[in-house]
Amino acid sequence: MILLRPSLRRLAPSRDPSLVCSQCLWRVNRSPPPSAVRSFISFSRLQSSIADNPSAPSSSNKSYFSPNKGADGPVTKNDFFSSLRSVNPSTQSKPADSSSSSKNETDAGPIASESNQTELPHRRRKRLKEETDQNNGAATALPPDASAQLSTLSSALPATSLRRKMAAFFALCKPRLSFLIVLTTTSAYGMYPISSLLTLDPAMTPLPTLSTSTLTFLYLTTGTFLSCCSANTLNMILEPKYDALMTRTRNRPLVRGLVSRGGAILFAIATAASGLGLLYFGTNPTVTALSAANICLYAFAYTPLKRIHVVNTWVGAIVGGIPPLMGWVAAAGQTATTGHDTWRDMLFSENSIGGWLLGGILFAWQFPHFNALSHLIRDDYRKAGYKMLCWVNPAMNARVALRYSVLMFPISIGLWWVGVVGHGFLVGSTVANGWLVKEAYRFWQHQGAHGSARGLFWASIWQMPILLVGGLVTKKGLWDGVWKSAFGSSEEDDDDYVYYDEEEGDENLNQSSSSTEVARPSSSTA
Repeated sequence: MILLRPSLRRLAPSRDPSLVCSQCLWRVNRSPPPSAVRSFISFSRLQSSIADNPSAPSSSNKSYFSPNKGADGPVTKNDFFSSLRSVNPSTQSKPADSSSSSKNETDAGPIASESNQTELPHRRRKRLKEETDQNNGAATALPPDASAQLSTLSSALPATSLRRKMAAFFALCKPRLSFLIVLTTTSAYGMYPISSLLTLDPAMTPLPTLSTSTLTFLYLTTGTFLSCCSANTLNMILEPKYDALMTRTRNRPLVRGLVSRGGAILFAIATAASGLGLLYFGTNPTVTALSAANICLYAFAYTPLKRIHVVNTWVGAIVGGIPPLMGWVAAAGQTATTGHDTWRDMLFSENSIGGWLLGGILFAWQFPHFNALSHLIRDDYRKAGYKMLCWVNPAMNARVALRYSVLMFPISIGLWWVGVVGHGFLVGSTVANGWLVKEAYRFWQHQGAHGSARGLFWASIWQMPILLVGGLVTKKGLWDGVWKSAFGSSEEDDDDYVYYDEEEGDENLNQSSSSTEVARPSSSTA
């Protein structure tokens, strides 16, 4: 029997040799190797059987098995199944009842799926389909939007339910983004060098106690989250018609009508007032001013710039870099002495370098993270009219992501240089930053194709928590304090130890001996 591919065996049983395609006949007719003598004999028998049955309709098979086109144009799936029904006499002889028709429909599925898996006639069509799925289907790997999930949950609840209202208003906050900002703020607060948290005797220093620091931490966390809720709500209020044009944002509560515009405005005002009030009374006025400036910058500068110029990405990076500085200044306000707690001292003194470096890490991180994300949904940004580098200038989009990924190295080393973190942070940050740069290089090399955009996106998702948690774990002096509290000091108490300087002792001894020598002659004359 002639050697045919598995898919052709299903389409052309051995009892009907006229269903063999012309290309397979041509391949078999070529000079066979010595090991294919039996195949050649079977082929000669097949030719004789075709000559004995010239009435077999082979033109329909040729129209299907031709590489790209049939007799009258491109071959479609319906033409393929119609050709099978017209060629196979067994299917025509059966009565057209419901059972036979259902059987034919079920049999067509495996045949079509098997023909799609092979590369016989539709190789070009399959390759184009795979390329399309690779480019357009990449967005499905992104995590679902939390606001869209909450909106879906809210719409499924009864209209008079309190949970429906709470879920809709919570969706205005963009919970994942808000929690990420709170994480960066509190991490910077924890990295600030406060020795009173580590010392065994807090009475030795005028720094605040642990309870005061915990209370300030709670004020900082709650106030920062409420401020983020206000900024995100204002962002949704200003662009609901543009959110409706994007797949990623069309399920937001204002787009679906789950929250009225007036209700959203009141919610934004209430969260801004409460968040800024907690920061003012619980931390210091400088932190409150930074938070208020961030709300205005995000809502009234970044949001309208998205439809004007690509510089909006840099403005958004500044917005992301301010929260770590807020946490650093909140901790600095606790340690400030009287007369040295002005905003200039907390923002532009030598002790504020660590806060600016942490803000620089978040500023640089925004570009590889957002540029990879925007590349995956670039069609939505183009449809909504947002001026993003991902579609305005894709080459520059990849270059900027790589450039700021490399910038993470010197900023991380700077944290160690100024004494904020220990030596262990150099190892952890080098590994995390190296991973990010590797994925950013692939993103630049392939211009987002071959899964490089998704690789960079997920690398940025994991790289930032590694840096923040690593900075907290390797904080300068943290393990020294833990060691002292666990095992005590190896030296004797400072109160029992008297420092003696040999040079000063010799001078005092010489002065005392000279004074006695002068006193002796005077006494003898007397």
